[in-house]
Amino acid sequence: MTEEQSGDPDGGALSVEDEEVGNESPTEMASLDTEEEDEEALPHSEILDIFEEGLARLVQDPLLCDLPIQVTLEEVNSQIALEYGQAMTVRVLKADGEIMPIVVVQNATVLDLKKAIRRFMELKQQREGGVKHVSWRYVWRNYQLTFQGEKLEDDKMGLKDYGIRNRDEVTFMKRRRKK
Repeated sequence: MTEEQSGDPDGGALSVEDEEVGNESPTEMASLDTEEEDEEALPHSEILDIFEEGLARLVQDPLLCDLPIQVTLEEVNSQIALEYGQAMTVRVLKADGEIMPIVVVQNATVLDLKKAIRRFMELKQQREGGVKHVSWRYVWRNYQLTFQGEKLEDDKMGLKDYGIRNRDEVTFMKRRRKK
């Protein structure tokens, strides 16, 4: 080996002292990295603001413009599935005239629709600060879904089996008492 190849003018091996100069232990290196990260780290509130600004820009996209500002990943995925024809919107008409646009997959069952209604209402309540708890067992015992006068009673039956297609209207109404 020549002097140029070894990097040592004496032509010998590098000593332990030479190797230690400029080299930190893994622990020292980790502490330096942590200090650098701490200097560059943003407070949680600033990160949240940056994320919300980016999300607001994303929601301006024509595909996602119908979504609320405080959108969830589930809502974004539903909207994308709608665009690709993997999901459909069922318009649920309440007694007060309000129409809830509920997104479900193409092969959804009545139970899937009920779960989607529940999720829609929970998100709406979170955003508007309404009622904190709803007993869904009570709701489904006292209310029912109907489509063109036919009760959607079998939770396992598909919506398509009832003839429900994209943008069809399902009515959410109070059950009539049996006498």
